[in-house]
Formats: sequence, C-alpha cells, structure tokens
Amino acid sequence: MEAFAVPDLPEIEEGDDIGALVAERVDLREDDVVLVASTVVSKAEGRAYDLDDFPPGPRAREIAARITEIAGDEEERDPRFAQAVLEESNELLMEAPFLLTETRFGHVGVNAGIDRSNTGGADLLLLPRRPSESAARIRDSLPVDAPVVVTDTSGRPFRHGQVGVALGWDGVPASRDWRGETDRDGHELEVTVESVVDELAATANLVTGEGDDGTPVVVVRDWAFGDHEGSENLFREVQGDFVREALRGWEFDG
Repeated sequence: MEAFAVPDLPEIEEGDDIGALVAERVDLREDDVVLVASTVVSKAEGRAYDLDDFPPGPRAREIAARITEIAGDEEERDPRFAQAVLEESNELLMEAPFLLTETRFGHVGVNAGIDRSNTGGADLLLLPRRPSESAARIRDSLPVDAPVVVTDTSGRPFRHGQVGVALGWDGVPASRDWRGETDRDGHELEVTVESVVDELAATANLVTGEGDDGTPVVVVRDWAFGDHEGSENLFREVQGDFVREALRGWEFDG
C-alpha cells in the first residue's frame, strides 16, 4: 500500500469544503482511504474559541487550583481552560495531575482533546462535535465513494509518545474481527479484533508529522479491508471497562 500527503492545501477556515479541496489536488480512486486531521475539520466547522468564551464555574476553579498546586507556580493553570474541558466532556476520569476525560462522542483523552497549538490564531481548538458525521460530510463531497477517517494523536498508558488514532470514520468498518479463525498452529482465535481505523490513522500520522508541515490530509492507496467480518465498535462500553472502573476509584496523592 502507499500513503501520501495531499499537497498544497491552504490554511483551512470556517466553512471550507475539505473534500472539494482534496479533490482539486488528488485524482482520487474508490479504493483510496482519505484521512483528515481533526484540527482542520475543527477549523472548517468553526470549533475555534477564545478562553473568554468559557467563564469558569466553581468546579473549574477548584480543578485549576489543584493542578496549579501540583505543578507549581511556574505552570499556573487557567480555570477558563478547565471550564472548556468540562463542557466538552461526558465524564472526568482523572482530575490530577492532569485532566483525563471522556469526550461527548466517547473518545478518552487528555483535556478532552482540546488543542492549544495550530489553532489558527484562537486560544483553543475543540475537537469536532461528532467526528463520524464530519467524516460522512467530507465523504459526500468527494467525487468518488472513498472512505474517510478523521484522526487525532493521543498518548497511551504505559508508553512514551503519541500515536495517530481515529476519532470518526465513514465508509469503512472500525475493526476487523479475527475471532473464529485459526493461527498457524491451528489454535482458534478467541479475542483478536483488529482496530483498522486506528492503524490507518497511525499510518497517516507518519506522513503528516506533528509540527508545522501543513499536510493535514493523507491518502492511503492500494489497501483493502478484506473479507473479514467488520464492526463499528471502537470505544469500549463502560460496563466491562476495567481500567475505567479502576480510575473511578483512584485519587492522586501527591
């Protein structure tokens, strides 16, 4: 398979048609997968805000004061930012030493995925409200029926560094189900479900990079889902998520 960045994209602004901009620069095929960084999706959808748009309530002030106490005066936290995180979250899984939340659409990440870099001049760039719907809109504006995945980068427990992950997708299942098949020794696979959209997002992130390259859209070509059963499930259900259950009973002592 081949992965390449869409060249010469302009700075994305609110109201821009990302699919049309991509189609003007790449001769797309139906077997392509178009992977779009959430930052440009958010810009096109008007998700840039200033801190003053989030007057802090009592809980936000309490959270900011706690994190400031832990981090020290040199890294004082703004309660307006804490308020923005609260408003973008279904659940606050950790309040210290950083904010780990479940977003409104089910993704778990630090600070509800809110960006303070590459914001286009605003203070904050919030994630798309419903990334799979965003992916569907971009797909509808393409000249061919190619799948679309909206991506972001995320840290992982037990490992250093960030990796590309999928936030929303349309036109491709989230995962390939290998259960019921056998390994090379003839043992039946009982739990193996491959997160395809995350793997595609990580592939795209190798091409887009993390800095100021200005290449937020990647096309993956000559890749096929295959004949496995597919699933739309990507985010774990709360019931049976043992890590989340453990976090709910844990408090930072530092």
